[in-house]
Amino acid sequence: MEPRVDRSALRVNQAFIVALTGLGIILGQVWLIALVGLVLLLGTMTLRLAGFQAIYRSILRPAGLIKTDVIRDDPAQHRFAQGVGAGFLVASTVALVLGLSTLGWVLAGIVLILAATNLAVGFCAGCFVYYQLGRLGLTAGSKTRVGEGHA
Repeated sequence: MEPRVDRSALRVNQAFIVALTGLGIILGQVWLIALVGLVLLLGTMTLRLAGFQAIYRSILRPAGLIKTDVIRDDPAQHRFAQGVGAGFLVASTVALVLGLSTLGWVLAGIVLILAATNLAVGFCAGCFVYYQLGRLGLTAGSKTRVGEGHA
């Protein structure tokens, strides 16, 4: 069976990342940055723990608020991208707790900008990096070329 992803689940995930990270930055709330980082980290480890996507699967989709949008795509690149986002937000949280405010907020801002770009125009920077690393033989690569079906 060809690998598939539900782009609606990915978009809901991105929307939560953008909303909560943006809110954390605007309000200066480190706990929100830490929360998003933790959710991304757990979701990277296993789809069962992907909290934002669970809201899509258990509430939004069953209620008919958002329809599925399943496409042929490599889920590994999306997990990689989410893991990178988690790493940036964990590093952001550590920096903020240690009083390195500029570094912490910049790292959170990078996640915000990349997730918003992905949500708005469908370009997944983490997926692009995963694909390029695959071309160098450093990851399994992607079965889908960059620009095909990334959300």
